[in-house]
Amino acid sequence: MKRQHFYFLGSPILVFVLVQLFIYATELKSDDELHQQQFNMKYGIFAIVKPEGLNFAGEEIPIQSPEIWERIDKELLKNTYWQSNTMLFFKRANKYFPIIEPILKKNNIPDDFKYLAVIESGLDNVVSSAGAAGFWQILKGTAREHGLEVNSAIDERYNLEKSTEVACAYLQDAYDKFGNWTMAAASYNMGKRGVRRRMSKQGTNNYYNLHLNSETARYVFRIIAVKEIMENPKKYGFMFRDKDLYVMPEYKALEVDSTIANLSNFAEIQAINYKLLKQFNPWLRTSSLPDKSRRKYILKIPTDTDLLIFKDFENLVDSVK
Repeated sequence: MKRQHFYFLGSPILVFVLVQLFIYATELKSDDELHQQQFNMKYGIFAIVKPEGLNFAGEEIPIQSPEIWERIDKELLKNTYWQSNTMLFFKRANKYFPIIEPILKKNNIPDDFKYLAVIESGLDNVVSSAGAAGFWQILKGTAREHGLEVNSAIDERYNLEKSTEVACAYLQDAYDKFGNWTMAAASYNMGKRGVRRRMSKQGTNNYYNLHLNSETARYVFRIIAVKEIMENPKKYGFMFRDKDLYVMPEYKALEVDSTIANLSNFAEIQAINYKLLKQFNPWLRTSSLPDKSRRKYILKIPTDTDLLIFKDFENLVDSVK
């Protein structure tokens, strides 16, 4: 009789435990389902809507061709979904395009070529594995051919104004040789001789007909994609305010025509510091500016340094001993 009483007493407890386990399992499943639902609602990778038409430097791009569109689409996707990299393009462009654009205009080079500098360097003073340097990724030989000074102390490939002038001269010469800006752009990557050989061998002067190495085959499409995105940021999901973009601090141009033995001391005389002098004049490659030939150089000296120079600690003398 006691055993039977225990059995009936335990049954409700067992049922209660089973019910609670069922409810818990159901809640777990619901939580996972809710999580998946939220993921699907808030995250998505969208295909690019094909533009009605595209052009580069005033030359129409045959995007009605499935093969051409596939190649452009690839570059649009890469630059749209590499968000951090492309956002940096926007931010830096606000700082440097005002320097590049008037030089292109002065030399009658289409404004679209500013995007060539973007894909070459990301508007940063980088050096390639081949030794090309600066925003326009100019090789030493090409720089010297166009009058830039390149040595251990001075490398004018890092002078944005002068290197942009060299890029303009190169592109104009390429246009004169090939008769269109698209091929001129391709030659900036492959070289004019390389482009001419392939045109001659394949019997065509149209970039979109040529069989090229993988890098040059992508090159113009990369420029086109970056241009399309940067001219239509909201269309491709890039949201920013004017205050989010980088700006060039105000500076004055100072002409020098003699050796500066110690750039750190020179910077102090100019009421700036060595770091700022090098940042504003990255073509200065050492701690001095040798000038035996009395050549004239223009140095950029920042004028509003309140937010650029910071107060030293009181124990500066002890810390540098």
